[in-house]
Amino acid sequence: MLVLGLLQQRPMHGYEINQLAAEAELDRWTPVLPGSVYYALNKLEKDGLVRTEAEERTGDRLRKVYAITKEGRAELERLLLDALARPPHGVQSALALAATWIHLLPRERALARLAEAEAELATAREHNERGRELKAGISPMAAALFDNAAEIIDADERLLRRLRELLSGHDG
Repeated sequence: MLVLGLLQQRPMHGYEINQLAAEAELDRWTPVLPGSVYYALNKLEKDGLVRTEAEERTGDRLRKVYAITKEGRAELERLLLDALARPPHGVQSALALAATWIHLLPRERALARLAEAEAELATAREHNERGRELKAGISPMAAALFDNAAEIIDADERLLRRLRELLSGHDG
């Protein structure tokens, strides 16, 4: 979806797509893995969803410039509609299963791990806030996504705090 969406805007080469994804820190918000762009481009070209529009030489390297095809536009539409029909976040979590058997762990080690998870959430909050600042004047859609991320972080922080309280014997 990422590659097709970017190519919908204009033709570009894989390095440029990777750079745009890195600058937007998309791997923080989406299941986009660094380095997967080239694999995706090869597969999309093989499947007829993108085509090589040009080849540019930069030094010793030959870079392909890719463009989306008519079939690629139809696939992008299908992917977008499928994504919109799913809830944004699932409730399945390895933490939920671990909490079931948390009593099997030494209390201090479990508390230390929960503290690590809370620190990760604090970092996620900083990234979310920095992302919002970097995209000053963002669209209402993007603002809604940043708001949602902040609300998820809030909810996760409340859960971890509650688990810590329960584990510590404080039911407050």
